[in-house]
Amino acid sequence: MTTHKLNLHTLLSILALVFIAGSVTAQVCTGSLGDPVVNLTFGSGVEQFGAPLRGNTYQYVRGDPIAEGTYTVVNHTRGLHPDGWHQIPDHTYNDANGYMMLINASDNRTGLFYRAEIPNLCPNTKYEFAAWINNLLVNQGIRPNVRFSIETITGAPLGESETGEIPEGSADNWIQYGATFTTGANDTQVILKIGNVGLGGGGNDFVIDDITFRPCGPIIMNSINGVNKEEENLCVGDTKNFTLSVEVQPGAYVNPQYLWQQRDENGNWTNLNRTTADIQVLFRNAQTGTYEYRALISELGNITSVNCRSSSRTFTIKVNPFPDPHISAADKVCIGDAILLSVDQSGSYLWQGPNGFTSTERQPVIEPADDRMTGTYKVTVTSAAGCTVSDSKVITIVPKPSVSVKSVPPICRGGSAQLEATGGISFRWIPATGLSATDIPNPIANPNETTTYTVFIADGACEVSTQVEVVVLEDALSDAGPDKKMVKGRPIILNGKSSGEQVRYFWTPADYLDDPNKLNPVANPPFSMVYTLNTVSEVGCMPGIDEVYVTVYDKVVVPNVFSPNGDGSNDVWKITAIDAFDTPKVQVMNRYGILVFESTGYAVPWDGKHKNADLPAGVYYYQIKLSNDLPPLSGSVTLIR
Repeated sequence: MTTHKLNLHTLLSILALVFIAGSVTAQVCTGSLGDPVVNLTFGSGVEQFGAPLRGNTYQYVRGDPIAEGTYTVVNHTRGLHPDGWHQIPDHTYNDANGYMMLINASDNRTGLFYRAEIPNLCPNTKYEFAAWINNLLVNQGIRPNVRFSIETITGAPLGESETGEIPEGSADNWIQYGATFTTGANDTQVILKIGNVGLGGGGNDFVIDDITFRPCGPIIMNSINGVNKEEENLCVGDTKNFTLSVEVQPGAYVNPQYLWQQRDENGNWTNLNRTTADIQVLFRNAQTGTYEYRALISELGNITSVNCRSSSRTFTIKVNPFPDPHISAADKVCIGDAILLSVDQSGSYLWQGPNGFTSTERQPVIEPADDRMTGTYKVTVTSAAGCTVSDSKVITIVPKPSVSVKSVPPICRGGSAQLEATGGISFRWIPATGLSATDIPNPIANPNETTTYTVFIADGACEVSTQVEVVVLEDALSDAGPDKKMVKGRPIILNGKSSGEQVRYFWTPADYLDDPNKLNPVANPPFSMVYTLNTVSEVGCMPGIDEVYVTVYDKVVVPNVFSPNGDGSNDVWKITAIDAFDTPKVQVMNRYGILVFESTGYAVPWDGKHKNADLPAGVYYYQIKLSNDLPPLSGSVTLIR
């Protein structure tokens, strides 16, 4: 095979020719193709722009802008006229840096892109031209129309064809255009030309890639052992004979000639000494690999010429390794648990086991397990290639251990309890909070709150869990309430609170209380004293103790004079024992009866001001209502400055 690096004229001359003895037919080869005489991919490179081609009517540019009447070689249109052109990469398969040709047609003349001489063709032989083209325009505009022509070596026209308007493309809308032609009895060399039919100026921008020129043979049918197929599978070690046959479309050749080839380890086709329409391929103790064969076909006398022969589709014989299945499953399964089977090979499966078990799943689950399921489990794995191997595993169904955990009495906060589990050889406790250890049968538990512990007990094969609750009792708590104030002879109520597990409570001393065993007793002491609320836990937890101070006033004393002069002495009107009443109301009026001070509760004593302004010295009159069951107090107070 001869591979030509074509210049622009040759490239575009090759694009889509269809000749039959001087006439062109609009179809790509529907038969069997030969190896390419020409295979133009424009090369590859890491830079965006490639090297120019020779013999172009249009001017080569390297970089943007690509003006009317110019062309470039590029591996991606990224950044080139992004508003009007699709941003697309090269088309060549599996070549990330492959180049393609980009043409921006002239706005005032058509252009001949390529001219090439193709020698050493065979007379009366059919050929195919094919190429991939993409219209770069994003929006509608002038559509490319490419003309292909072929001439004799003396320039006499043999045929001509046009692609017609190529529709707007897209980033992945490459379209292969192609044609076939048949040489005449005396045609062994032709001149190929390609040119642009239309003008540019508002479109006619396109890219071309992957241009091939190759023989186009007739339809060839492949068969293996008399069956229309192209692929067979064997398993390693098999011995088998295959008959590979090709059948050529009737009338395609006057006298067909055959040559069989096999692909070598480097991917190259090498000739076999086989020249008939079928061959025998014997595999004896077959070894892993992929073996490929094809038949070359031509008219008699042309079989050694790459330019004149076509080939059948590839026959493929695959020798496949046997699967190597390994069953994954526990050796022992506890009664009541699930038997989880799995195999590490893909394919189809057939499981068989005790008690009539069968399955075609890759990972069957059998539940619940019982003692009838002890035995051998076998899986037969058949690969996609039909190679079959088995694996087996013995699984024993065992009883679960008989386990227990002792209950424990409640504990007080800060206390501890000894847990104790039996029935196995290994232990695992959760949660770990408050435990002295998690892997022994008898840890010490000291949680801060009531906690349920789960212990997993195993005998080496099976694991069973059970639970025990450690109840944490609350310590006794006492709240004697806020301190109290009272006027002698006016009883008050103590506001006690108590909490805890199984508690009792009482006040000490019991003096002057109506009932020291109540949380809210009535107190009427004749003098100030401290009462203590005692809360005792009947289950032995810590007791609670809290005190309340009761202040006892002899009587309410209302001063008749004060001096709010800022000297730090007697600056406010302090009323003794008024705070022994819940909501006393105090009002002060001047001599005209105008209210200058009013307070409910008297939390802030009067400072001799009214609306934040100092009142003048003088006599003021008051009325104090201590409670609903007492008459109001009234009188005068002198304000001294």
